[in-house]
Amino acid sequence: MKVIHADSSHIDQVVELFDAYRVWYRMPSDKVMAKSFLLERMETKESVIYVCENKEQQLIGFTQLYPIFSSTRMKRMWLLNDLFVHPDFRGEGVSRMLIQKAKELAKSNNACGILLETEKSNDIGNKLYPSEGFELEKNNFYFWNASFDVRFI
Repeated sequence: MKVIHADSSHIDQVVELFDAYRVWYRMPSDKVMAKSFLLERMETKESVIYVCENKEQQLIGFTQLYPIFSSTRMKRMWLLNDLFVHPDFRGEGVSRMLIQKAKELAKSNNACGILLETEKSNDIGNKLYPSEGFELEKNNFYFWNASFDVRFI
């Protein structure tokens, strides 16, 4: 297995993984929009997508990172927004390989670190991330949903 930087030549396989990831998070399947979204991220260089390829050149997992900045640290940081491994290949170290590649990206960009969030119910992730050196922050994370703010309707 190897981890590579995905580009538009990988798009069809990345779309399959990305769509499965979204469905896992209880979102409706939409491969057409997924392809458009991912191609736009690639073309505008708004994200970095790494994929894990097995010996049959099948993509079996991916991670997507977005550049953000920390004002207090006055440095770039990366948001590890997506991490997914096809269910048939879980338990083979794919997530760890993808996280390692994300760490290499952060170091190569002189970033201060990587930020991520996962659901409290994600037992696997909540064991994996601390074992990879991530620390649970004490901050509260809030989200404002622009589509559902009744104060502005």
